[in-house]
Amino acid sequence: MKKYKVTLQREEREHLEAITRKGSHQSQRVLNALVLLNCDEGEFNDHRLRGVDVANVLRISMRRVDRVKKRFVEDGMEAALGSRQGRRVHERKADGDFEAHVVALSCSTPPEGFARWSLRLLADRAVELQYIDSVSHETIRRVLKKTKSSRGRKSAG
Repeated sequence: MKKYKVTLQREEREHLEAITRKGSHQSQRVLNALVLLNCDEGEFNDHRLRGVDVANVLRISMRRVDRVKKRFVEDGMEAALGSRQGRRVHERKADGDFEAHVVALSCSTPPEGFARWSLRLLADRAVELQYIDSVSHETIRRVLKKTKSSRGRKSAG
């Protein structure tokens, strides 16, 4: 695993120590602050613990220690402490226009040799018809579930 080096400034250390000592904070936020304080390799830390020792003392996994350090290095202090605001948000691929195309496609006649549309068939056909660059069958499932469409079934009416 890639090693991430945590180097805290004096103000950052004081902020983290305040979180661990006083006030009302979420337990996960306090644990993440303790991880950062103990893994600090900066000049303001008199005793640095190894990640394994931090994990043992706090009774958390080594993987979690690595994730907190990674978030601190890549995304900053708030993301490392567990703030939802600091996390990355993925852009949605399926917009309303794409969803309409998928629903219309699922209501059409399935390809020759198939009794009904499968999710994978719909995904492949949507890419083939250039509705979208790439899409998984799971995205197709979510679109159809959201619109309460059933693939290739005729209504009993």
